[in-house]
Amino acid sequence: MKRLQLHNQWVLLTGASAGLGQEMARQLAFEHKANLIIVARRAEKLELLKAMLEKEAGVQVRVIAADLSIPADVERVLDQSLAGGQLYGAILNAGLTFFGRHTDLPWDHFNAMLQTNVVSVLRMTSRLVQHFESSGKEGGVMVVSSMAALYPVPYQAAYSATKAFLLSFANALSHELQNKQFSITAYTPAGIATEMTEGEAFHGLKSWLMPVQQAAKEGLQAFITRKHSYIPGVLNRLGSKFMHLLPKRFVAGQMGKIYYKALLQSEAAAKKP
Repeated sequence: MKRLQLHNQWVLLTGASAGLGQEMARQLAFEHKANLIIVARRAEKLELLKAMLEKEAGVQVRVIAADLSIPADVERVLDQSLAGGQLYGAILNAGLTFFGRHTDLPWDHFNAMLQTNVVSVLRMTSRLVQHFESSGKEGGVMVVSSMAALYPVPYQAAYSATKAFLLSFANALSHELQNKQFSITAYTPAGIATEMTEGEAFHGLKSWLMPVQQAAKEGLQAFITRKHSYIPGVLNRLGSKFMHLLPKRFVAGQMGKIYYKALLQSEAAAKKP
């Protein structure tokens, strides 16, 4: 299967107002000259990004302000993105996280995480697959999962579970495709230095986080080359192979120790006057 050719093609990107999504939008525009449909909740940030990319990168950008935890918003994004039949690809990056004791996770936060991380991605992927399968057009979808899908992380238990669903879903669905010009990629980065991990809760984990520019670059390369699954970072890939040799209970226990220490540090910092 040949590489995706993004030049002057329309690519849908969710979670584009900050972090990995925003950096992917920049690289898609400046390095690949792709036209973008950018989606996030914060319309003002999307409009600023649109103005900058159109002026400096010379690409076309459409903004859709939407909360992907709301099913009606998901349908609106799909309807607008597929209208006209020009959509070439999609990167489903939007997601919510929670770092802390699972018993401290408010139910409404978990429900929003489930709707955003799982339900919206399943719905969007399903409609996109139907579109490309029925049209026979060239294109691709990349689902952003996480290494937490491979090695569940204590103190991010619910988040790990949502990302495990995405990985299993994308990997399995990719083998059902009949359109040989269409592909599904599962991208599984480890922790990334983004707005999501800037808070005090992640302070003790900063040294583990990958620069967002590198994570975006490797993710886009995996998308373009139609990887089935891809882990960015040489050390992450080597570590993954090594951890496969160890009992999962042991791996989860070691991760739990690291995250518990970081949690205690964040709790102590939060108590300081």
